[in-house]
Amino acid sequence: MTENRIFTRGVTGLCYRRSGRAALLAASTAMVAGLVTAAPAGAAPDSFFTYSGSDLASLKPGQVVKSRELTMHVQGNAMPISAVQLTYRTVDAQNRPVVNVTSVLKPPGGVDPSRAIAYQSFYDSLNPEDSPSRAIAGTVTEGGQVNSAEAGLIAPMLTAGYTVIVADIEGQKANFAAGPPNGANPLDSIRAATRSPLTGLKPSTKIGLFGYSGGAIGTNWAAALAPNYAPDVNRRLVGAASGGLLVNPIRNLTYISGSKTWSGVAAMAIIGIARSYDVNFSKYLSEYGKKIVAEMQTAPINNVMGHYPGMTWKQLMKPQYADPMTVTPFVETVGKINLGKAPTPTVPLFIGQAAAGELEGTVGNKPRIGKGDGVMIAGDVRALARQYCARGNRAISYQQYDQLSHTPGAAAFLPGAFSWLNDRFIGKPAPNGCGAIAPGNTLDTTP
Repeated sequence: MTENRIFTRGVTGLCYRRSGRAALLAASTAMVAGLVTAAPAGAAPDSFFTYSGSDLASLKPGQVVKSRELTMHVQGNAMPISAVQLTYRTVDAQNRPVVNVTSVLKPPGGVDPSRAIAYQSFYDSLNPEDSPSRAIAGTVTEGGQVNSAEAGLIAPMLTAGYTVIVADIEGQKANFAAGPPNGANPLDSIRAATRSPLTGLKPSTKIGLFGYSGGAIGTNWAAALAPNYAPDVNRRLVGAASGGLLVNPIRNLTYISGSKTWSGVAAMAIIGIARSYDVNFSKYLSEYGKKIVAEMQTAPINNVMGHYPGMTWKQLMKPQYADPMTVTPFVETVGKINLGKAPTPTVPLFIGQAAAGELEGTVGNKPRIGKGDGVMIAGDVRALARQYCARGNRAISYQQYDQLSHTPGAAAFLPGAFSWLNDRFIGKPAPNGCGAIAPGNTLDTTP
């Protein structure tokens, strides 16, 4: 059986619901079969996720400060997969030294030290307890259901013999959609994983990056930052596959404003940006906006998606700030997380993007925006891919799924992306798809 067929089996049953909760991926692999009952929560806080040493600034990025071996858990249930968790030094959005945690999952047939996949999770939560590392260690939360579902996506990678590195891309404060640190976290986790004697990996291990939706944020930012931030990692990257990609956040907020399903993500983004960059938005928020932001402080995506149908930016802000461009600190900050302003990756890229967002309640006729998948904008993603081509990276494959929206778009993206990434590991030249990418939007920071 080829890896592509294995992966197709792994995502069989991917489900799509236009209800008030986030659509979760229904895993069909043996790893998650029958796991439908959550184990009881309420365990004492795990000190592994913190570090009290005063030497953090002097440590090198990716340096391990704690390590442990355990069994991977799915929905609180132990699985026959060995894992190593590492607490390591990295940086936050303001380049301050912090610690983060990654989990290294070992394939059942044993570790092949020549190759590994860094899988970026789409856990999309403002609650640190919902992180992949906590779910893998056995913590069960409502927001952590996404991690349980993602086990069905990771399983085919393990079955194909890849070691899988799963970092908490949002860091230990759950800074949702923060941009650059979502890329630094996985890059330093690769350093940690390939330096630790517990993982079986080596400093020479070849790495592929993989992520969809929130995981695509981490994947593309890692690919963009790697040449300068982590050249030692960049030299070992065989490629990066991302789907459902956030490019220009301020335009995305305009796109989802008033959406039946995705409008609540705007408030999540405000919270994530405020946390990451120490911005106080309180003087701009309306009373309604303050109420929404207060109730979302620890919200996971599955408690936001579809819960605020029709909510608009204007409702969240005071009347004089109805135009996002009038909120100066917001405009300045989202400019820092616009991928169009980031460096161009030097590794081959596979980019997938759905474009039928009307299926998830987001109109596709707004000026300067056009069609998207309900939350991400196809024109922005095409423009980014074309910019990469124009700047010299011609190893770009772009796939647009015109009949699908964001959630079912994952089912189209995942098997093809995994097959493409596997080809990079076995040495096949990356195809040049630049000539087939249709024109997109501008990549400036205006809505």
